[in-house]
Amino acid sequence: MMKRTFLILLITIVLGNSINAQVSTNDDIVGRDAPNTITTTVPFLLIAPDSRAGALGDAGVATTPDVNSLHWNPAKYNFIDNNVGVSISYTPWLRQLVRDMNLAYVSGYKKFNKENVLSASLLYFDLGSIQFRSVDNVLLRDFSPHEFAIDAAYSRLLGEKFSSSVAMRFIYSNLTGGVEVQGNDSYPGKTVAADVAFYYYNDEIELSGMKSTLMWGLNISNIGAKISYTTNEYRDFIPTNFRTGVGYKLALDDHNEFMFTFDLNKLLVPTPPQYYQAGEILPNGDTVIPSDKIIKYGKDPKISVGSALFRSWYDAPGTATAFVKNGKPSVFREEMAEFTISAGVEYWYDKLFALRFGYFNEHQYKGNRKYFTVGAGLKMNVFGLDFAYLIPTTQANPLQHTLRFTLIFDLGGLAAEKS
Repeated sequence: MMKRTFLILLITIVLGNSINAQVSTNDDIVGRDAPNTITTTVPFLLIAPDSRAGALGDAGVATTPDVNSLHWNPAKYNFIDNNVGVSISYTPWLRQLVRDMNLAYVSGYKKFNKENVLSASLLYFDLGSIQFRSVDNVLLRDFSPHEFAIDAAYSRLLGEKFSSSVAMRFIYSNLTGGVEVQGNDSYPGKTVAADVAFYYYNDEIELSGMKSTLMWGLNISNIGAKISYTTNEYRDFIPTNFRTGVGYKLALDDHNEFMFTFDLNKLLVPTPPQYYQAGEILPNGDTVIPSDKIIKYGKDPKISVGSALFRSWYDAPGTATAFVKNGKPSVFREEMAEFTISAGVEYWYDKLFALRFGYFNEHQYKGNRKYFTVGAGLKMNVFGLDFAYLIPTTQANPLQHTLRFTLIFDLGGLAAEKS
């Protein structure tokens, strides 16, 4: 059986790491120009679900806490001002390619006291409608693939300015609807994962008489078992992710406030190695045949999740043109290229109206996603509304014109207003 519109699923699987990659047919072993992107299953877990972080270049691990902190760093909840909050976010996704793909996110928290906070969220990804057809192009059925993740987190204050959090996540991914794939029965992929996060928040800093706040965050997310969609033994990594960053908030006066933030992000899953090509001669004198898969540069990607957490820092082959040094592969250079950079600036006027700007950068050999983001926010006593817009730096980018909307309800503010 075949899916006529399988391209949509392929784009989604690769999306988190390889949008706009430029593929080359250069057959050089060292100094080749083909990209070496890292791909995982369920990449929707890495999409920025809320408008605030989406307007800050997808930076959020070290920003000031908000209701959507669970996705970026749940340890931030201990320093949030209000006791209860809920938000709803909606993103029409890849509208340059399809018309019915959407991402929805619901998040909320309950702060029992400064030391203890519970939070939960639901991330739902609707991939639209596809058609399954036989090898004779006969329509078999229509199907709407979808994925979701349910999160719950506990955040604990460890010191006056330092907190930590542990989050648990259930992941469900139904991409095939149970059809037969290459002779194997298929089924929804399911797994569980965990996050470990830390946050530092110091609001007792003064700069030239102006009150300021220094923030630092670290979140290792999606530490969980691999996923398989068929009855064969092969299983794929989920996007285990390392994210750290810093933030700085400066209050110019009682009405004007700026926040600057910077994130570094790296996937903790194996980098694809470079294999010997058919016809090449091995060190032992044997000739490589087409069925051989013998690694020439890099490490074996068939390892456990625990091993990948450590080996992913030094397993890159380093053979692309940008990484080769003195004619030899540079593992270090390729590993550094696997970090994505997010930076953003947020301006608040009278704590009522916000303007946001950001930039996201990914190396051309690792996906080549590069875009600016802009957004705005309005905050009242009971509710708030955020908006974000993505502006890619390249033409014909599938992410072009991406919009995000977030509606925030401050239930603590509602209780205060009633009283």
